[in-house]
Amino acid sequence: MHAPVSAAWLLVALCAATGAYCLLRLRSAVEEQRRSAGGEALMGFGMAAMAVPAAVFTPPRWAWPVYAAVFGLAALRALWAVRRDRHHLHHLVGATAMAYMAVAMAAAPPAVHHMDGMGDMGGMEMAGMSGGAGVPLVTGALLLYFTGYVLLTGARLVPAAGTAGGAAPARWGDRPELARACQLSMGIGMIAMLLAM
Repeated sequence: MHAPVSAAWLLVALCAATGAYCLLRLRSAVEEQRRSAGGEALMGFGMAAMAVPAAVFTPPRWAWPVYAAVFGLAALRALWAVRRDRHHLHHLVGATAMAYMAVAMAAAPPAVHHMDGMGDMGGMEMAGMSGGAGVPLVTGALLLYFTGYVLLTGARLVPAAGTAGGAAPARWGDRPELARACQLSMGIGMIAMLLAM
């Protein structure tokens, strides 16, 4: 089937482009943009790497614990940053979700990593992880969170009626609407990856 592989490549491209834009935001003159850009770039590139179709590249078994460690450290950093700024709470949930998916892949039997079909998203095909009892509780909670996040972020992208269009910042890294669009893209990508579980 070509549709799942095409969808996986679209997810890879979307997440990699988002990660690249977040790297551009690291050079922003606006402190608010710089504060979250590094964590979001890590998420974008990490999601892109995890979404590469397994038919093209199957990561070695040791890669999943490395992913789990990297995103576990990112979650601890976000937890520390939450004390100063509540915005990092979303980064905490995102990094925890990535670590959760990496742990699930590390615990999955090797045969799961080579399946074809709708779940073929860079090894994210986790058929059988729920033991046939439906969606695991953590996966369901993360799906609810990211669905709400996507809806809220999408609503924030819609301009308010009657607002005057002011001059947008000239630099690409300083544009808050592009940052929100990237956050929306990563939220949608996270939903796709969680559904593949």
